[in-house]
Amino acid sequence: MFKIKTTLVAAMVGLSLSGCSQPEQNTSQSSSTSAEASSLTAADAKAFLEQAQNDIAKIQLPAAHAQWSYATNINVDTAAVSAYLGEQLSTKVAQLAKEAAKFNNVEVDADTRRKLDLLRNGLTLPPPSDPEKSERLAKIGSDLDGMYGAGEYCRDDNTCFSLVEMSSQMASSRDYDLLLEFWKGWREVAVPMKPLYEEQVALANEGAEELGFANVSELWRGKYDMPADDFPQELDRLWGQVEPFYEALHCHVRAKLGEHYGTDNVPQNKPIPAHLLGNMWAQTWGNVYDLVKPEQEMVVPDVTGALKAQGYDEIKMVKQAESFFSSLGFEKLPETFWERSQFQKPEGRDVQCHASAWDLDDKDDLRIKMCIQITGEEFNVIHHELGHNYYQRAYKDQPLLYRGSANDGFHEAIGDTIALSITPKYLKQIGLIDTIPDASNDIGMLMQVALDKIAFIPFGLMVDQWRWKVLSGEVTPENYNQVWWELREKYQGVMAPVPRPADAFDPGAKYHVPANVPYTRYFLAHILQFQFHQALCDIAGDEGPLNRCSIYGSEEAGKALNDMLEMGMSEPWQNALEKITGSPEMDASTIQAYFAPLKEWLDEQNQGRQCGW
Repeated sequence: MFKIKTTLVAAMVGLSLSGCSQPEQNTSQSSSTSAEASSLTAADAKAFLEQAQNDIAKIQLPAAHAQWSYATNINVDTAAVSAYLGEQLSTKVAQLAKEAAKFNNVEVDADTRRKLDLLRNGLTLPPPSDPEKSERLAKIGSDLDGMYGAGEYCRDDNTCFSLVEMSSQMASSRDYDLLLEFWKGWREVAVPMKPLYEEQVALANEGAEELGFANVSELWRGKYDMPADDFPQELDRLWGQVEPFYEALHCHVRAKLGEHYGTDNVPQNKPIPAHLLGNMWAQTWGNVYDLVKPEQEMVVPDVTGALKAQGYDEIKMVKQAESFFSSLGFEKLPETFWERSQFQKPEGRDVQCHASAWDLDDKDDLRIKMCIQITGEEFNVIHHELGHNYYQRAYKDQPLLYRGSANDGFHEAIGDTIALSITPKYLKQIGLIDTIPDASNDIGMLMQVALDKIAFIPFGLMVDQWRWKVLSGEVTPENYNQVWWELREKYQGVMAPVPRPADAFDPGAKYHVPANVPYTRYFLAHILQFQFHQALCDIAGDEGPLNRCSIYGSEEAGKALNDMLEMGMSEPWQNALEKITGSPEMDASTIQAYFAPLKEWLDEQNQGRQCGW
C-alpha cells in the first residue's frame, strides 16, 4: 500500500476524523426533539462540555498508544487493536458532535459557544443518524481508501507499476511518452471511484444537515472563524498577492520545458502539460530544477557531507535541532522523548517511516517517528517535526477542546517557519560550514525553494475550491472532471496533456480526495510560514535579506513565538496571528520580500517571452 507522507499534529487521535470509519449512531442518543432542545440552558451546555472532554480524554490516550504501537510495529495484532480503539474514539466524537448540535440555539457565553462549535465541527464527513446509512458511509470510505492504496497501472503485457514506482519515474525521467503513459495510467485507478464518491457526498450531506449545516461544504468552510461564504474570498485575496510571482516562475519554467521537449509539446501560450513537471500531480516542481536552474556556477553548502564528516548520527542530528529551540529560550525536551521516539528503522519489523510528530497524552509524552537518513534534507525535516512538538507542548494546559493549532494551517506553518531558519548563517553558527556563500548564490537556492513552495500554492488552493463546489451541489457528478481541469488551468496554468474521457475522475488520483482529507490547511501553511518568518526575523533584529535570516539564538523571537503557541485554539486564529505579527490579517506579500532576488532574476529571463496562459 502506498502511504502518503504526512506530519501528524497534536495527539494522533484529535477531533479530525478524516479517514476513520464512521460508526453506527444510536438515534435516541444522537438526535433530539425540538422540545428537548428548547428546554436546554447555558448551564446544561457547560455541564455537557465538561463531561464531553472527560469522555474524549478517557478514550484518546489508549487510542493514541495503540496507533503508535501500530505505526512502529506493523502486524496483525497492533493493526486490530489500533483499528478497534480508533473506532471507539470516532464513535464517541460523532455522538458528542451531534449532542453539541442540540445547543445551536441556546444562548451561551463566547467561550462555551467556541467549544460547542469546535466539537460540532470535529467531523470531516458527519454520518447520518440512520444506522444503515451511517454504516454505508463508513463502508464507502473504506472502499475508496482501499482502491487508492491497492491501485496500480498495468500494461497490455501484464507488467504492472505501483504509484511509488511511477512517481519515481515521473521525478527523474525526461522521456515524454513514458511520462504521458504513467500519467494516464495512474488516473485509470480513479475511474471506478466516481459513483462511490457521488454517493458518499450525498450521505455526508445528510449528516451535516443534522448538525445544523446546509451541507458539508458549509461545515468545512465554517471552521475558520469567519462566515463560511467569506472564507473562499479571503483565499482568493491571498492568491492575488502571490499570483504575479507565480506567473513569473511559470513563464520561465514553461520556456525551459519548451526548450527541452519542443514547443509543439509545450506551447508557449498555453498552460503547461501536467505530466512534465516532475510530479504525478504537478503540485511541486522541484524535480525539474536541472532543466530550469540558473546557468552560472553556484556554491551550495554540502550539508550532507558536513554532517557525515563531523560524525553526526541520528541522535546528534535531533540534539542539534533541539538546541535550536533551546537557543530561543524553550525548555529541553523531556527525557521520555529520547526513550520513546523512533529515530531509526528497527531491524526485523515493519514500521511507518514517514516523518511525524506525536503528543500521545496531550501533555508531556512528545515523540517523533522517523527513519532518519544522514542528509541535509533530513536535517531540515527534523527541525520541522520538532516545531510541531514544541507547539503541542505549548498548548498542553489549555482545555482539551483547545489543544490544537489556531487553525489547521498553523501547525504545518510553524514547522516550516522553523525550517526557513536553516540558512547558511545558521549552519555557520553551529559549525557545519566555514563560510557563508555570497548573495550571488541565492538565486539557485531560492529557485529550489520556489519550485516546491510557490509552485504548490495554487494547487493547494484549488483542491478544496473544487471540493467545496462538489459538496455544496454547485458542481454535479457529470461535471466533476470538467470543473477540476477548469480550476487547474485557472489557478495553476496546468492542463491535461490529452483530452480526458467522459467517465474520468481525475480528482480521485490525488490521495486527499478519496481519503477526504481537507486540503486548504496546506495552502494556508504555505502563506503563513513566510509571514511568521518575517515577523520573527523583525523581532530578532535581523536586518539582512529575509531569505538569509535565521532566528537562531534570539530569545526575543522565541518568547513571541511561544506566546502565540500557548494560545492553542482558545481564541480565533486572527487573534493568534496578531499576537505574533501585529496584524490579524494573513498577508502573502511577505513572499515577495523573501523571493525578491529571484523575482528580479526571473523578470530578466522572461524578457521577450509571452507569459500567462
